[in-house]
Amino acid sequence: MKYNTVIFDLDGTLLNTLEDLGDSVNHALKSFGYPERTYEEVRRFVGNGIKELMFKAVPKGTDNETALKCLQAFKDHYKTNMQHKTAPYDGILELLETLKSNGFKLGIVSNKYDFGVKNLNKYYFKDLIPVAIGEREGVRRKPAPDTVLTAMKELNAQKESTLYVGDSGSDMITAQNAGVKGIGVTWGFRDAKSLKESGADFLVDSPAQLLDIAQNTECETAL
Repeated sequence: MKYNTVIFDLDGTLLNTLEDLGDSVNHALKSFGYPERTYEEVRRFVGNGIKELMFKAVPKGTDNETALKCLQAFKDHYKTNMQHKTAPYDGILELLETLKSNGFKLGIVSNKYDFGVKNLNKYYFKDLIPVAIGEREGVRRKPAPDTVLTAMKELNAQKESTLYVGDSGSDMITAQNAGVKGIGVTWGFRDAKSLKESGADFLVDSPAQLLDIAQNTECETAL
């Protein structure tokens, strides 16, 4: 069956949030006298939610009670200052416009709060992506397929015609759990090795390659 639906993970796949994350991490660390972290360190710390991110960034981690205060300082700063430096990756808007013009159904999923996901979608993608689904109870550890399945239901999409695009190994496991093909992108926070080891059906390093897969029904694998 021809692919007609593409659902995207948000952070690291559509949006480059690294500088905003890094600035908020360092704001929190400086507030409590801890040394700052480089953007590369923050990129490596990005995992399953901001709590894990901050506990990795604080030198003594969860053993230090101040880590919880750092976490709150991070949340307060990020909530106020996110979108200052966050931006779509190069070629993403063009990709979405082309997919939409070719009749593809498009959706976004994320383990962020649902209202935040919808705001980010409205701010960056406006009318390009009609369905954006987040977590109602806040950041949850992946790879639960719930949000993908919810997005598919709202889009009236079938599993065999749906592609799920993400930048992490947990995204690829999410795709497997949802019963859809998983495309791992290497322009985000993770590398190709972790994506492949987690069972990606396709690996791409540019929006143009992703478009080729979406439009090429004969393509079985890019690995």
